[in-house]
Amino acid sequence: MDPHKRINTFEVFGLDFMLDEEFRPYLIEVNTNPCFDVACPLLSRLIPHMLNNTFQIVADPLFPPFEGFSNKKQMIHELCPENKFVLVFDEQLEAKSLEAQLKP
Repeated sequence: MDPHKRINTFEVFGLDFMLDEEFRPYLIEVNTNPCFDVACPLLSRLIPHMLNNTFQIVADPLFPPFEGFSNKKQMIHELCPENKFVLVFDEQLEAKSLEAQLKP
């Protein structure tokens, strides 16, 4: 995704969806600069967890937490207690095969 092929970088994309009357999702747009404004109580709980999970995926493999470290927050009614994100595309590993598939 990075045209400059920089190592140890990442980007967070914002995907906007819309649901129809039968709850079928439609992708509206993808933002390369998503808004992290915590404009409501739900977002003020979701966005920090999403960012924390992102940093766990990105930074922990490079800078493992020290032994005995627990990133579990002691919050009552925590909305996202565990990391529910996974790395779905690693350009370092998969770019060549993807380019080969996309060549005419």
